[in-house]
Amino acid sequence: MPKDTSIKSVLIIGSGPIIIGQACEFDYAGSQAALSLKEEGISVSIINSNPATIMTDKVIADHVYLLPLTSDSIEKILKEQKIDAVLPTMGGQTALNLCIEVAERGIWEKYGVKIVGVDLAAIEKTENREAFRQLMVDIGVGVATSKIANSFLEGKEAAQEIGFPLVIRPSYTLGGKGAGFVHKKEDFDAALSRGLQASPTHEVLVEQAVLGWKEYELELLRDSNDNVIIICSIENFDPMGIHTGDSITVAPAMTLSDRCYQDMRNQAIRMMRAIGNFAGGCNVQFSVNPADEAIIAIEINPRVSRSSALASKATGYPIAKIAAKLAIGYNLDEIENQITKTTSAYFEPSLDYVIVKIPRWNFDKFKGANRELGLQMKSVGEVMGIGRSFIEALQKACQSLEIGRAGLGADGRQSRNLEEIMHSLEHPSWDRLFHIYDALSLGVPIESVRKATKIDRWFLNQIADVVNLENELRRYSLNNIPEEFFFTLKQKGFSDTQIAYILGNVTEEDVYQRRQVLNIRRVYKMVDTCAAEFPAKTPYYYSTYEGENESIASDKKKIIVLGSGPNRIGQGIEFDYSCVHGLLAAKESGFEAIMINCNPETVSTDFNMADKLYFEPVYWEHVREIIELEKPYGVIVQLGGQTALKMAEKMHEHGIRIIGTSFNDMDIAEDRGRFSDLLKELDIPYPRYGVAESAEEAIEVAHQVGYPVLVRPSYVLGGQGMSIVINDEDLEKAVVSLLKNLPGNRVLIDHFLDRAAEAESDSISDGDEVHIVGIMEHIEPAGIHSGDSFAVLPPFDLSDNVIAQIEEYTIKIANALNVIGLLNIQFAVKNDKVYVIEANPRASRTVPFIAKAYDVPYINIAAKVMLGVNKLKDFTIERKLWGYAIKEPVFSFDKFPEVNKELGPEMKSTGEAIRFIPNLQDPYFRHLYKEKSMYLSR
Repeated sequence: MPKDTSIKSVLIIGSGPIIIGQACEFDYAGSQAALSLKEEGISVSIINSNPATIMTDKVIADHVYLLPLTSDSIEKILKEQKIDAVLPTMGGQTALNLCIEVAERGIWEKYGVKIVGVDLAAIEKTENREAFRQLMVDIGVGVATSKIANSFLEGKEAAQEIGFPLVIRPSYTLGGKGAGFVHKKEDFDAALSRGLQASPTHEVLVEQAVLGWKEYELELLRDSNDNVIIICSIENFDPMGIHTGDSITVAPAMTLSDRCYQDMRNQAIRMMRAIGNFAGGCNVQFSVNPADEAIIAIEINPRVSRSSALASKATGYPIAKIAAKLAIGYNLDEIENQITKTTSAYFEPSLDYVIVKIPRWNFDKFKGANRELGLQMKSVGEVMGIGRSFIEALQKACQSLEIGRAGLGADGRQSRNLEEIMHSLEHPSWDRLFHIYDALSLGVPIESVRKATKIDRWFLNQIADVVNLENELRRYSLNNIPEEFFFTLKQKGFSDTQIAYILGNVTEEDVYQRRQVLNIRRVYKMVDTCAAEFPAKTPYYYSTYEGENESIASDKKKIIVLGSGPNRIGQGIEFDYSCVHGLLAAKESGFEAIMINCNPETVSTDFNMADKLYFEPVYWEHVREIIELEKPYGVIVQLGGQTALKMAEKMHEHGIRIIGTSFNDMDIAEDRGRFSDLLKELDIPYPRYGVAESAEEAIEVAHQVGYPVLVRPSYVLGGQGMSIVINDEDLEKAVVSLLKNLPGNRVLIDHFLDRAAEAESDSISDGDEVHIVGIMEHIEPAGIHSGDSFAVLPPFDLSDNVIAQIEEYTIKIANALNVIGLLNIQFAVKNDKVYVIEANPRASRTVPFIAKAYDVPYINIAAKVMLGVNKLKDFTIERKLWGYAIKEPVFSFDKFPEVNKELGPEMKSTGEAIRFIPNLQDPYFRHLYKEKSMYLSR
C-alpha cells in the first residue's frame, strides 16, 4: 500500500531531557524519523524540551517547539498548526505516556489528529503487567509464574504463593524504576513498598525470579500488510538479573542453538501480532533456561526502544527511518534499502561481523551509591565495538569507554586481590568484565568463574583465549615475535599499548613502528547489512586485520570530525549536537566530511550524516591509522568535548593539522596554572591560587590564598574531583584522594569566592573579530557546578558595569589565546567586580542552549570560521529571543536514593531542559529565584 496521502503534517513527540534510562537514543530515533518524513514531503513538527539535542534543531524539523512535555503544550501546538497525525513511538516512555494522557483528555479527537505507528490498546496490553501475562498465556508463549498486586496485602499473598527468590516489577515505569530482586523474606516488605510507590498506577507484578537464565532481545518491524521482519538478535553477555541497559550485549546472538532461535523468532512475531494492529517497530525480550533452552517472554515494547539505536548501528538498517515510513502507510517491500539502494527494506540484515555494546557508568559522581547492578538501570551511556570476532569487538569497546583502559586487560590496571575479584564476580558492578579477565589471568578455573557469574561458558572461553595469548606473547621480544602471531594478536583486538605493556621496556610507538615494518596494518570493512551479497552504497566502516581494504580514500579535500565517545555526566549529547553541525558545515563548505565515533546512541554515527563514517574507538591508535589512510586537510577536535581534545597533543606531536585554535593555546586554557599566569599578564582579576603536588604543599598554598579554597586537578571535565574545603584537615584528605586517583596530576588550590554570583559567556572568534554569542547568569551562587545550575539568558541581575567587564575580559582572553572558533568563559561576580574562573576554547555544554534560545546556528557559524572558509563579518546574526530563557538541569538521583543529593563543584546532572518566560515577574522565575539564590549577597 502506498503512503497515506491524507497525512500532510506530522507531530513527533520527543523524550525530554536526558535521564538515566532514557538517553539520546530516542533523540536519534526522533531525528531519523523526522528526516524520513520530510523526504516524503510531509511537514514535520517536533515537541521536545531538550535544547542540547540536534532533534530540536531546524535542520531536522520544519517546526520545533521547545516546550514542556504536557497536554497543554500539545494543545497549544494543535491550535497553531494543522497537524494530521502524531507519531509518539520515537520518544520513549515519556512520549507514549503523554500521547495516552492527551488521548484520554480527548484532545487528539478534538483536533482531528490520528495516532500513527502504534496502537494505544497495544500500549495498555504491554505496560499493564497482568494484561501482558494473560495475553502471553492466551497465545501460548511462556511466562514466569507471577501475580499482580495493587496493595501491600496482595503483594504479601503473592510472595507467599510463589516463593523466593522473587522479582518485583512496577507497571508503567522506565529504566526498571522501582524494580528489584528479593532473595529472602526479611527484605520483601521494603522492596514491595518501593515498587508500589514507583508505579503511577500503584501496581506491581510479583514474579518468580529466573536468576542465571540467559537474556535475549529481538528488534522487529511490521507493516500494515502484517509482514514482519527481524532486524537483529541481541544476546546479553550478563545473565538475567541485570537490566539490559546495564548489561554488555552482543549481536548477533552467539550461544543460541538454531532450533531455539527459530522458536524465539516465531514467538516474537506471534507476540507482536497479538498486541494490536499497528505498523512500526517493536522490541521483545526473552529469557532462556541454559539447561533445556525453555523460553519465557519478559516484555514487549511496541515502540522504538533503547536497543533500536544499537540494532540500527549494528546492522546498518535504519529502524526509526523505516518505522516512520511504515507509520504513514508504506509497506516494507515498497521502501528502498538505505544501504544497497537496489533491494527493498523487506530484507533481514545479515551480519558477517560481531558487535559488542558496553555500558558506561558514572558512579564516581554518586559517592556512597550502591554500585551493584540489578533490575534498575544505572548506566549513563554506552559504546559499541565492531570486529570480525567477539573478542576483537570486545577489546575495541573497552578502548572506547574513556576510563583509561587500553583493552580488556594488560594495561597496568589489573587487580591482583583475589578476594575482591571473587566478590565482584558474584556481585556485578561496572568492572565485573575486567575482574573476569583478572580471575582467569590469576588461574581461577573457568568453571568457578561460570558458577560465580552464571555467564555462558562460551564467552568465558573467549576471554580465557586472551589470557593465553598474553602468556604466549611473554615468550618473545618485540623484534622476534613471529609475524603470523603478531597478526593474530591484532586480529584479537590487542592494542599496541597492551602489546608494549606485556613485552615491557618498549613503548606504544615502538610496537606501532614494528607493525609498519612487518606491514601489519588495519584495513576497513563496510557495514553493508547483507554480508556482501549485494554491493553497498553507503560508506560506513569498521576496522579489522584482514587482506582487502574496502575503504578507498578519495582525492577530495577532507575534514575529520572527532566525536565525543560515550555519554557521561559532564560530557553529554550537546557535544554530539556540535559534531553534527561540524559535519554539516564541512559539507556545505565543499569538504568531504568524515566522522569518527563509537557511540551507537547518537545522530553523528548515523551512516548518512557524514560523507564517510568510521565506527571506531576515539582512541589514538585507531584515529591515527584513519588519518594516515584518509590524509585529511585537518581534524576538528573542538566539538567533541574532552574526548577529542585529549587527542590534540598527540596530533600536534605528529604534525597533524588541528582545525581552529592551536594545541598550545588550548593547553594554556586547560592547564589551570598556565591560564592563571595568562590572566595575571592581561590584568584580569582571578581568585588567588597556587599549585601543589603533595598534601604538605597544598596546606602551604591554602594558607597563602586563604580559606575557603577550591581544590581541583588540572585537565578535568564536569568538575571531576573538585571540592570546597575550609580547613587543613579536610584539605589534606581531598588532596590525598585526588593524587591517588589521578597520579602525576598537579592539584590547583584556588581561593573560593564565597557568596559570589556566577555567570558565563560563550563567544566565537575568527582571529580578528570576537562575537559574544551570549551571557548567562546562574541563579545558584558560585560553588555549584555550572552544569548543575539553573541559568538565565540574558542576565537578569547583573549591572551594566559587570556586563561590560565580562565583555571586555571575553575579548581580551579570546585574542590572547588566539582563539579560532568557540570559547566559553566562567566568571564569579562579587561586589560588582568580575573574576575569571576558567576558559574553555572549545564547544561548551551551553552553546546549544544559547543557539536554540536565540534561534541562531552558532555551531555551524563557528565551524565555518574554524575551517577558514568564512569570517564573522560574512554572517548576519539576528537574535530572536523575546523575554528570557532558563536552562533547567535535570538529575537522576532516583536511581541512587542512598547518595548525598547536595550540589557542589562536581557536576551531577544528567541532562537539561529549556523554559521560556516573558519577563522576570513570571511566577516560575520568582519561585526559582527565591528557592535557589536566597543565600546570595549581591
